[in-house]
Amino acid sequence: MNILLKSVKIVNASTKDIHLKKRDILIKNGVIDKIAQTIDPSTKTKVISHKNLHVSVGWFDTGVSFGEPGYEERETIKNGLQVAAKSGFTDVLLNPTSYPVPDSSSDIIFLRNAAKGALTRLHPIGSLTVKGEGESLAEMYDMKNAGAVGFYDYKVAVHNSNLLKIALQYADNFEGTVFSFPLDKNITGKGIVNEGVVSTKLGLKGIPALAEDIQVARDLNILEYTGGKLHIPTISSAKSVKLIADAKKKGLQVTCSVAVHNLVLEDHVLENFDTSYKVLPPLRTGSDTKELIKGLTNGTIDFVTSDHRPLNIELKQVEFDNAEYGTIGLESMFGALNTVLDLEKTIALLTKGRSSFDLEESFLKEGEKASLTLFDPSAEYQFSEDDISSTSKNSLFLGRSLKGKVLGSLANNSAVLNF
Repeated sequence: MNILLKSVKIVNASTKDIHLKKRDILIKNGVIDKIAQTIDPSTKTKVISHKNLHVSVGWFDTGVSFGEPGYEERETIKNGLQVAAKSGFTDVLLNPTSYPVPDSSSDIIFLRNAAKGALTRLHPIGSLTVKGEGESLAEMYDMKNAGAVGFYDYKVAVHNSNLLKIALQYADNFEGTVFSFPLDKNITGKGIVNEGVVSTKLGLKGIPALAEDIQVARDLNILEYTGGKLHIPTISSAKSVKLIADAKKKGLQVTCSVAVHNLVLEDHVLENFDTSYKVLPPLRTGSDTKELIKGLTNGTIDFVTSDHRPLNIELKQVEFDNAEYGTIGLESMFGALNTVLDLEKTIALLTKGRSSFDLEESFLKEGEKASLTLFDPSAEYQFSEDDISSTSKNSLFLGRSLKGKVLGSLANNSAVLNF
């Protein structure tokens, strides 16, 4: 398949000669054949043009959840990857949220086989412990050989300090990455939202930032002792940013991410008891949000994730105390992030990170495989269900004004377009 992108503005800071310039891009059989000011198409070439069309290297999300196997009614792998492609993502890391959780090499092979042929490449994260129960380590080495990019008990901290120590030491032998969710359940107790003025006013039990800070501090101390690679997914507190910055100054191999909704929304949106806003970690205060954004701009926080988690309607449309944590986020990711950061920083964050998980990097230059995202960064709109392709509709951005629309993606010698 030959494709000609006509008069596209390139956002790719690593190639300064074409960065923020308008060019034509010719793609032949999945490879970038030519980048020039003007390219005349042949008769067998599909021409793609659109008002204010921009292009970058394909985007990467470090934490999405689907449903298959076990919860196909929430999202199948096939539809989830189609959603990712429509949302501009050409690579995603898949959280271990299926039933049963992927804790063996055969589970990882099943997930990879289910994703074959999709435009978006799926990279499974294996469960850190058997059945995700936190008691004994899963088959980490076998899962790594089968294609797992890391090991994680989804949204559950490694409560046993010795287990985390052993996991980091063991994974270090084969350069595996251990994930540890930053939440001390002993301090959280029955808390469900951020502890503060809003939780007190609403009469909801709070989760103090301390529950995150203590967990992060403990995990970093263990990492300093063991060595190895640690990833802390979805931090939310100002103190966590400082702790991780200090750890990086010491030379520790630690990376972290933040969910896009923790950058855009604050806990005061909970005042209507809308369960769409019930997420974990919880939405925090404006001071936390400011420090998270600052951590992104100075490089302390490595990645922004959609933290995409489809859920059945009956898990959300219940009393706030009983509602499940989670929101979908792939479709709204770009439009939300682009409201709080400038375009170049937004694209830099959406395109970075593959090397941290030993994945093949993508490049926007002649002779490289085409892995590209198409978008219009200036489109302003109100996010609605019409913008959602996911099977589940549990989005906390519904009804909110976003800036920037994804127009499609190209990878794996195929294209998905939204126009």
